[in-house]
Amino acid sequence: MVMSRRRAVFQDASIELAHGSGGKATRKLIEGLIAPYFFKEDAALTDSATLSVGDLRLALTADSFVVHPLRFPGGSIGELAVNGTINDLAMGGAEPQALLVTFILEAGMDTKVLQEEIATMAATAEKAGVAIVGGDTKVVEHGKGDGLYITTAGLGMVHPHANLNPLSIKEGDRVILSGPIGDHGITILLARGEIDLQASIASDTRPLWPLVKPLFDVYGEAIRWMRDPTRGGVATALNELARDTGLTVMLEEAAIAVRKEVRGACELLGLDPLHIANEGQFLAVVSAESAEDVLSLLHRTPGGEEARIIGSLKRASRPGVLVRSDYGSTRIIDMLVGDPLPRIC
Repeated sequence: MVMSRRRAVFQDASIELAHGSGGKATRKLIEGLIAPYFFKEDAALTDSATLSVGDLRLALTADSFVVHPLRFPGGSIGELAVNGTINDLAMGGAEPQALLVTFILEAGMDTKVLQEEIATMAATAEKAGVAIVGGDTKVVEHGKGDGLYITTAGLGMVHPHANLNPLSIKEGDRVILSGPIGDHGITILLARGEIDLQASIASDTRPLWPLVKPLFDVYGEAIRWMRDPTRGGVATALNELARDTGLTVMLEEAAIAVRKEVRGACELLGLDPLHIANEGQFLAVVSAESAEDVLSLLHRTPGGEEARIIGSLKRASRPGVLVRSDYGSTRIIDMLVGDPLPRIC
C-alpha cells in the first residue's frame, strides 16, 4: 500500500533565523519541506507522537535546545532541556518516564560549565521523577559551535483519561491559560545585555506534569486540547488551533495576565506579549460546562493559582484569533512573523 504524502512546496532558497522562531516561517518549513518526506498527508503535527504498544499508549517526543546565554535568571539550558521535554509529553496527556540526552560540545568549552549543566539536568530530572537513561556526545571544532547545544528525546505513558484531539473541540469551549505570559522570552532578552533595561524578572521554566495530572485524573473527558506556548507564544499556538479546527478563538485581553516588567519591556521594544515565549505555562481547551470546575481545581493545585479562563471558541467566516480590549474594540492577532528573539530555548 502506497502511503499518501503531502507535496513538498518549500520555496525559500536558504534557512534563516526566522525558520526557528516557532511562527509562520517555522510552520512553512515543517509543512513545506520536512513533513512531506516524513509523514502521511493526514498526520497530525503535534509536539509528541502517540504510539500503541499492546494495551499501552506511549508518547514519544524530541527537542533541541540552543538558548543563549547558557545560564539566565530562573534557569539554564540544562534545566530548560529537561523541563521542556517533560512538558511536550505532558501536553500530549502523558506522564514522563524516561529521557535520552545528547550533548553537542564545542572544543574549548569550560568543563566546569558543562559539569554544572549535567548536575542541573540530573537534579531537575530527579525532582520530576524522570530517569535519564542514555544519550550521546559529540564535539565540534572551536568556533564551529557556541559552547553547548542539547538534544533530548522523551518517553511517556499516556494518561488513561487523556483523549486530546483538536477535532473534538466545539463552539463555546473555553480557553484556559495557566499563568502570566512572556516571562521567559523577556528574561533571555535582558540576560543578553543587548538593551539598557533593568527588570526583576526570571524565566518561568518548570515541569508541567504535576500541574496537569490532577486535571486528567478528574476532568480528563472534558479536556480537548493542550499546548505549552513556547516559541511564538500564545498567539502562535492559538492560531495553529484555529487553523486545525476551523474555529475562531476570541480572547479577553483583561483576562490575560502579564507582569508589569514584561509589559514594560514589550512596550519599549514594540513587541506583543502574546508573541513572547513561555517555558512554564500551558493553554487548555475544555468543555464549557466543565471550565469553571477545571479552573477551580487548578487554583487548588500548587503552581496553578494564577490560572484564568481567557477566551472561548466561536464560529466565524474565517478562522483566526481575535482579542477584545477593555474598551470593546477587537483586533486580529496573527502568528509570529520573523524572529525578534532568536535562540530563546
